[in-house]
Amino acid sequence: MGQGSTEFRVELPSVATTLTLAWAVLTDVGHRREVNEDSLLALPPLFAVADGMGGHSAGDVASAAVVTRLAELSGTLVAEAGSIDRALALAVEDMAQGVGVTDQGTGTTVTGVALALVSDAISWIVYNIGDSRVYQLTDGVLEQVTNDHSVVQELVDAGRITREEADVHPHGNIITRAVGFHEPPIPDYRILPIQAGMRILVCSDGLTKELTSYGIRHFLLEKKLAADAVAAMVEAALDNGGRDNVTAIVVDVLAVEPYEVPET
Repeated sequence: MGQGSTEFRVELPSVATTLTLAWAVLTDVGHRREVNEDSLLALPPLFAVADGMGGHSAGDVASAAVVTRLAELSGTLVAEAGSIDRALALAVEDMAQGVGVTDQGTGTTVTGVALALVSDAISWIVYNIGDSRVYQLTDGVLEQVTNDHSVVQELVDAGRITREEADVHPHGNIITRAVGFHEPPIPDYRILPIQAGMRILVCSDGLTKELTSYGIRHFLLEKKLAADAVAAMVEAALDNGGRDNVTAIVVDVLAVEPYEVPET
């Protein structure tokens, strides 16, 4: 849901700030899947990617349910963690009514960013369930903001395998937390201060399984326009195998300026 934008202004007189954003989105079914089970949302104040779980019934139903409920929060200036929690809980209820869903249920990842007011300052709320990811590029430094909820990530955290071994581990598709399966969704949240020049990437694991962090950083640095960046990354993921659905959203913070009171 939602299209790209080359310039979008958010005026927040309550914190005397005007924010200018640009973003682009792209999704592709990939080379090996018959159905694209990824869904995306790019409607301020929220940006999100949901990856319906392959191998489970109606993964596309699950991912669509999540972005549909999150889209109901669009049209406001900012969002809150509580409203995201409620939207995800409603999405789980919606999934149970979906066509093709079995008694065992279905599920999806979800990750993204939302504009929020935190301590009287405009910030990003980063939210995540599963192994889709959010990255930020600031001053040339790429950081993975979210932490994967997966078996291999737990092995890495325990020191049992290296990051390089995790990239080729046979259990790489097994996640430990999802939205769905009749369970309450429990997102991780993180606050990111917003600054001019920062670039946010929200993506499904169909991208990160085909591109290393070095490749992601290369394209985010090389391509100055958000549309060119998502196109280059998705194309590279497809060229490298395209084993899964591939979805990417790039959001650029073009300017953070003082709010000017309109003349009367």
